[in-house]
Amino acid sequence: MPVQPGNSGGSLVAETGCVVGIVRAKLNDLTALASSGSVPQNVNYAVKVKYLRDLLETISGVAGRIKPPSGNVKVRESVKAAEDATVIVLVY
Repeated sequence: MPVQPGNSGGSLVAETGCVVGIVRAKLNDLTALASSGSVPQNVNYAVKVKYLRDLLETISGVAGRIKPPSGNVKVRESVKAAEDATVIVLVY
């Protein structure tokens, strides 16, 4: 699915409802055009959730609240799982 303006920082969710990454950016169309002469479609970047998990586990009281991935779920349950796994993280 294409990344839209404002999606950065949002969850990248697998069909099972597991958060697998955090959306970072999309390929800059003008840079790609200048570099290669064409505009690739739907080239997006995300940070693996493992790196976020490693960071969160260093924060007291957070590690015990991280839920392990669940098995296959229905789409509605997948959406609910994504909503439950989504928080705002402020870094100063």
